[in-house]
Amino acid sequence: MRLATLAVTSLGLLTVPGAGVAQVVSLFNGRDLEGWRVHGTERWYVEDGELVCESGPDEQYGYLATEKAYKDFDLTLEFRQEADGNSGVFFRSSIEGTRITGWQVEVAPPGLYTGGIYESYGRGWLIQPDPDRDAALRMGEWNTMRVRVVGDQVTTWLNGVQMIDFEDAKIGAATGSIALQIHDGGGIRVRWRNLRVEELD
Repeated sequence: MRLATLAVTSLGLLTVPGAGVAQVVSLFNGRDLEGWRVHGTERWYVEDGELVCESGPDEQYGYLATEKAYKDFDLTLEFRQEADGNSGVFFRSSIEGTRITGWQVEVAPPGLYTGGIYESYGRGWLIQPDPDRDAALRMGEWNTMRVRVVGDQVTTWLNGVQMIDFEDAKIGAATGSIALQIHDGGGIRVRWRNLRVEELD
């Protein structure tokens, strides 16, 4: 049996000969913030081909949001917490100033529920991972997070460990941007790379 070979185009799309193009795209080009919008006064910049978020002098909340809205998707990314590390990945979100509507997949230091779902300016924590799953977090090292959102259902993984699997009708009714967060309080620095998303029909 002949095996099809995979090819990667210059745009970062994965192609399979004879099967068309799978919609897996890179959200970050490794050079600048094209395709994103900065909200707030905290620092977002590119260094050594990686995306960095860092507390600024105002030490407030800050967000970096995609210009495009996403409904159902499968997102993978890598993050490394260099200082404190209290951050997050929002989905189906909208932002006015630094007030955000949407849901956050938590990225935080050990013991603070990385991979759980938090609703800002709303119901607060919707679900937290079982405490024993926190061992999947490698503070100060590169971590791989996967977030799959389909209809009412949200599933997250951290370094291959499923953190939560959750259904919520309010989430299911929404659409909006994917956004990275930097928490208030100052002293935070997180690096990001290999942000890739597949839109799901």
